[in-house]
Amino acid sequence: MAKQNPPLRIIPLGGLDGIGKNMTVVECGPDMVLVDAGLMFPDDSQPGIDLVLPDYTYVLENEQKLRGIVVTHGHEDHTGALPYLLQDLNNKAPIFSSKLTLGFIEGKLSEFRIKAPKFREVKDGSHISLGQISLDFFSMTHSIPGALGVYIKTPQGTVMHTGDFKLDQTPIDGVRPNYAAISRFAKQGIDLLLSDSTNATVPGFTKSEAEVGPSLYAAIKNAPGRVFVASFSSHIHRLQQICDAAKRCGRKVVVTGRSMLTNTRVARELGYLNIDEQDLIDAYEINNLPEDKLVVMCTGSQGEPLSALSRMANGEHKTLSIHDGDTVIISATPVPGNEKAVQQVINSLAKIGCDVYDKSRTLVHVSGHGSQEELKLMLAMARPSYFMPVHGEAVHLRAHAALGRKMGIPADHIFILDNGDTLEMRGGQVKLGTPVESGVVYVDGLRIGDTDPIVLRDRQKLANDGMVTAVAIVSLKRKKIDAVEFSSRGVSFTIDDEFAHDAQEAIIKVIEKGKFNFTASGTDALRKAVRDSVSNFIWNRTKTRPMIIPVVMEV
Repeated sequence: MAKQNPPLRIIPLGGLDGIGKNMTVVECGPDMVLVDAGLMFPDDSQPGIDLVLPDYTYVLENEQKLRGIVVTHGHEDHTGALPYLLQDLNNKAPIFSSKLTLGFIEGKLSEFRIKAPKFREVKDGSHISLGQISLDFFSMTHSIPGALGVYIKTPQGTVMHTGDFKLDQTPIDGVRPNYAAISRFAKQGIDLLLSDSTNATVPGFTKSEAEVGPSLYAAIKNAPGRVFVASFSSHIHRLQQICDAAKRCGRKVVVTGRSMLTNTRVARELGYLNIDEQDLIDAYEINNLPEDKLVVMCTGSQGEPLSALSRMANGEHKTLSIHDGDTVIISATPVPGNEKAVQQVINSLAKIGCDVYDKSRTLVHVSGHGSQEELKLMLAMARPSYFMPVHGEAVHLRAHAALGRKMGIPADHIFILDNGDTLEMRGGQVKLGTPVESGVVYVDGLRIGDTDPIVLRDRQKLANDGMVTAVAIVSLKRKKIDAVEFSSRGVSFTIDDEFAHDAQEAIIKVIEKGKFNFTASGTDALRKAVRDSVSNFIWNRTKTRPMIIPVVMEV
C-alpha cells in the first residue's frame, strides 16, 4: 500500500484566547512556516507579570522544518515574541514582511542585542516558495502601513490568512486592500480562510481613518495651550494626521516616549511618516516656545504606569510635565483589561485641570479592524470552502462563525479552535487533527518561563488581604509552644495585645489537641498547624484571609 502524503497542518499556538500573542504554524511534510509571533500584555489576574507570550515549544521541537517566519504587520501582538523566539531558535530562518514592519523588528531586536536573521522584504504582489509551501502576499488596510494578507498554496490545498484588516476606502497612505488579488485567489480556490475576528460583534462598517483627521484638527485648533496626544507608537497613520493638524495650526511637534521616538524615527527614515525637520523640536527646547505653539506626541494611551503620559501627569518625566490648562487627547481605545488603568489616567488629568478628549467625546479614534459588514464582504469575496475565525476572544470567534453561517458556509465547515488545536487538510478536505502542546509563557523580570500558578495566586492574595507572619517559639524539651509573635503588612486590622493573645491561645489549643512530634524533624507539621490555626482565627475574627507565613523556632 502506497504511503499517504503528509497533510497540510494549521496549528494556532496563540491568538484564539484574547486580543494578542498571535502565532500560527503552517506545516506541510518537511516544511514549516510560522505566521506572526506576538505577545499580550498581562491583566489584573497576573500581578508582577511583564509580558505574556505564546508557548512556542512546538516550533522549537520542529525547528529543523522551519523555512521562514512571516509577519503580517508591525504591531506588538504580532511581532513582540520575536526576540524571545529568536533567542531560543538555533535555526535562523529568514523573516518575511513589509519594509516598515522589518524596520520595527530590527529596532526591537537591537534593543535586545540580538543579531537579526536574514530579512526578506515582501510587498503587495510578492511571491515566494519555501519548500512545498508557496506564499503570495497582498496589501490590506489596517491601522499601520505595510499590513499584508497571505495566500498559501501547498500540494494538499490552499489557505488564505487575512492578517488584521478593515476595508477602508480612503486610507491615509492611499493603499487600499487588493480586492483584485483576493478575487483572483477566490477563483483559484480558497479551501480554508483564516480571518480577523476582533470586531465581529460590532454591527455595520468601521469608520475610515481619514475621518479622525478633522476631529484632531478641531481639538488642536481650539486648545488654548499645549496639546498632548497619546497614541500607539506604531499607529503611523494616526501620527501622520497629528503632525498634519499641528502644522496647519502653526504648532511644532515634540515626540516623547521610548517606543514613540524609535517608531517615528524608523517611519520617517523609511518614508512612511512625512514631517519637515523644521516642524520637529527636541523636548529640551520647549521652554523657548509659546504654549499655544506646541503639540506633544507621546505613549500612554493604555494607562501604562511607566509610559510618558503617566509620568508627565505624575510630575515624574525628566523634561515635560502636564499642568492646568493643557489639552490631552487619548487617541486610542483601551485594550480589553486596560479600561481601569486608562480611566485612572483620565481622572488624574482631570484633577490637574486638563481638558481631556477621548473617543466618547469626539472622533479622535477609529478601530483598525473591520466590523460585521466588512467581515461578511471578505467572506463573500473569498468564498472559502472552510472557515476558521482567528484573532479574538471566544465571544469574537463565535460571532464571526455566526457570520460565516449567514454567508452560507455549512456549520460543519467552520472551526472554532483553541490554541494548540490542529486542522489537517488533504486534497482540500479539512478535519480536526491531533492537538499539540500549547499554553502561555510569562516574562517576569529577567525570568522567562512557566510562572507557577501558585505564585500568581499568592501575589493576588497579598494584594487583596496582605500578609501575617506568625513566629512560634517551641520548647523541644517541654514539648510545647512557649510564645507566638506576630507581625503584619497590608492587613485591614490591627494586631494589638488582645488580638495577639487570643490568636496565641487558638494556636496552643490546636497544638495541644494534635499529636505532634516535637523534634527537629517534626517542625513541618507544626508549621502547617500554626498556619491553619492562624488563618482560621483571622477569618473568624475579621472575615479576611491574608497570606500566613508560619515560622517555627526551636529552643
